[in-house]
Amino acid sequence: MEEHEVYEKIQHKTNHRNKIQKAVTYIFLTLWALIVLFPFYWMILTSVKSYGAYNAEHTPAFFTLSPTIQNYIDAFTTVPLVGYLLNTAIFAVATTVIMVIVSTLAAYAFARLNFRGKNLVFTLFLSLMMIPSELVVITNFVTVTNLDLRNTFVGLVLPSVTSVFYIYLLKENFEQVPDELYRAAKVDGTSDLKYLWKVMIPICRPTIITITILKIIECWNSYVWPRLITDDPAYYLVSNGIQEIRENGFGRENIPAMMAAVVVISVPLIVLFLIFRKKIMAGVSQGGTKG
Repeated sequence: MEEHEVYEKIQHKTNHRNKIQKAVTYIFLTLWALIVLFPFYWMILTSVKSYGAYNAEHTPAFFTLSPTIQNYIDAFTTVPLVGYLLNTAIFAVATTVIMVIVSTLAAYAFARLNFRGKNLVFTLFLSLMMIPSELVVITNFVTVTNLDLRNTFVGLVLPSVTSVFYIYLLKENFEQVPDELYRAAKVDGTSDLKYLWKVMIPICRPTIITITILKIIECWNSYVWPRLITDDPAYYLVSNGIQEIRENGFGRENIPAMMAAVVVISVPLIVLFLIFRKKIMAGVSQGGTKG
């Protein structure tokens, strides 16, 4: 009887400790979520304030009783925001499609094909990850300029059609597929491309979807390269288009209209992430697990 009482006391203390730890964890996560989400709330709040109301605030107001959509109307009528969005969509889709094809073929070659010096080549390939992308910007700029590809979509897309990290991620994922499947396919006379299309890609679809979404987000947020390679407003993306809006569109003072433009630009990425967040997490975990 005494042992049972001692066990119940220990169990009670353990449960009490677990409840406290869970409560502290939830409080911390709630505070952290508020910190992370506050800039988005402030951006949306500012975008629905009128220019006069915003400038009349001596201290920032954390809510408004008279929201307006005039800033969003101005965002589409005062500056070519639709053109910036269309250019960015073309750039993101074209770059992502080519990058996924190139990365998938390269990852399959490193994972399944046997050729002389494969490990050495892959090691040298991985070493490129140690080189900051900023160091090759000038080289890419000179190359694209010499090819007379400035202010073209080809010049925008060309330097971004491959990714060492995504190739590595896909290679690790492909290597998790049992070798027996590959040998059985070769016995049946299946070509490597057919095996890749029929077997590897369906099995590794979560990782491929993940790198596709991450590449779209990367292209959408790209700033340095588009800023360097385009000086024609007809080829501006949303990243350098925002700077153009600030300088020659609404002006530096019209912060609410600027925030409305930023909200419009941010919405596609937010929606994309919310829709595919589970696939992104699944793809990253699958790609990073050896089994």
